[in-house]
Amino acid sequence: MPAEGDGVEDGPSTAPRPRSVRVVLLALMIALLLAMLDNMIIGTAMPTIVGELGGLAHLSWVVTAYTLATAASTPIWGKLGDMYGRKGVFLTSIVVFLIGSALSGMAQDMGQLIGFRAVQGLGAGGLMVGVMAIIGDLIPPRERGRYQGMMAGVMALAMIGGPLAGGTITDHWGWRWSFYINLPLGAVALAMLGVVLHLPKRDRTARVRVDYLGAALLTVGITAIVLVTTWGGTEYAWDSAVIMELIAIGVAALVGFLFVETRVAEPIMPLHIFRSRNFTLMSVIGFLTGFVMFGAVLFLPLFQQSVQGASATNSGLLLLPMLLSMMVVSLIAGRVTTSSGKYKIFPIIGSALMVAGLFLLAQMDTGTSRLTSGLYMAVLGAGMGFLMQITMLVAQNSVEMKDMGVASSATTLFRTLGSSFGVAIMGALFTSRVQDEMSARGGSPAPQQSAQLDAASLAELPEQVREAYQFAVASGTHSAFLLGSAIAVIGFLAAFLVKEVPLKGAGPVRPENEATGAPEGGTKVAEAV
Repeated sequence: MPAEGDGVEDGPSTAPRPRSVRVVLLALMIALLLAMLDNMIIGTAMPTIVGELGGLAHLSWVVTAYTLATAASTPIWGKLGDMYGRKGVFLTSIVVFLIGSALSGMAQDMGQLIGFRAVQGLGAGGLMVGVMAIIGDLIPPRERGRYQGMMAGVMALAMIGGPLAGGTITDHWGWRWSFYINLPLGAVALAMLGVVLHLPKRDRTARVRVDYLGAALLTVGITAIVLVTTWGGTEYAWDSAVIMELIAIGVAALVGFLFVETRVAEPIMPLHIFRSRNFTLMSVIGFLTGFVMFGAVLFLPLFQQSVQGASATNSGLLLLPMLLSMMVVSLIAGRVTTSSGKYKIFPIIGSALMVAGLFLLAQMDTGTSRLTSGLYMAVLGAGMGFLMQITMLVAQNSVEMKDMGVASSATTLFRTLGSSFGVAIMGALFTSRVQDEMSARGGSPAPQQSAQLDAASLAELPEQVREAYQFAVASGTHSAFLLGSAIAVIGFLAAFLVKEVPLKGAGPVRPENEATGAPEGGTKVAEAV
């Protein structure tokens, strides 16, 4: 029987074929790779793009437009999937992403590129949540753990391979292929999913009214939050009128959103899902994981380039200890969860390792070797490996099937917002500390940009200034990671409050249904035939 509110199954009630499910999962991983790889590739292509299109003053909007559209559209895609069926909505998000990619590759000026990147971001918002929700439909939580390593591997591949791929593509094919490369990958995912993916149909006999007002208020609120974290301390001072106005708009929009959600029949983000203690705790832990993870990904390469003398390419490869540790631990945690059905210990261990890893990274200075920093990164990576997929797993296990999409989108959104806050707050502290240290040691090597020098630029500085700058960067890194460690303590405390609720679908699974997630007794959440 399908879960309540999911309507009837699509297709005959026959035993699913594990091979078909593996094809579906492969296509989902391609879509996930598209969502995560894009910004990594574009980062290395940006200097070439500016050189051809101009518009250096608006450069940051190429990334900001994409981030804003992704964050704002994520909860909407999740709700639409719950209302109208996951498959059609997910395929639509892929098409929107590919249209945005094609248009971005054809952009003739910076204004067009920014607009087309926003279109691309709208599609990307549906890719991540669609992958998570479809996996939630296909595979019950007890069996879902075994696929955590696959998702962690895709994340590691995007973080390591993105900058390398971006540089290679830009050098040999031109920057436009940084966008065009998405087209063949997306086409493969579309074809595979269109043929083999079959999910429960939604009952459309009842007229459903979309919560347009709630969606609009949530979009305004999220946009204001992201702009505050993006512009605060960089484009505008934290106490400037623009930032204050954005904060006021964001608060007013979110308060209005909460008011609307309590009064509409089909809220874009049903507030009742937060009545589950585990779901709320996973949202908090996910936010903190995003806060820490993206701060680390930002500052570790900067430390490696400025203090340890690594090239831009090598600094990406030097993140391997963290990413490999995260992938391996995620895989092990998933296997243990699948075999035992137990998971509460993992958020506790993961949060503790995350606190320890950040504290160790805060101890780095100008004399820290790459081996030592690699070991510290491995500790942090292990902590994130215990948390990255467990948070989504427990969140999905805490809601009914009819709310799978909004649960997945809410968890993804909180992690995204956490990353925005992490980069902004840790970045502001880092930059302030670097500039203060440089001023105390005889002046900054570059006005307002002293925290952004790469290894090549640093090598051109006088030795005295270079040593002062390296000390300042190490001091800034210390402050940023120490703050991250203190923030991560909140996640550690929250992990103890998690209640061990049996994972849905727990128990022995018949071999023919194991890969599809059909629970014991033959009940199928979805078919992949």
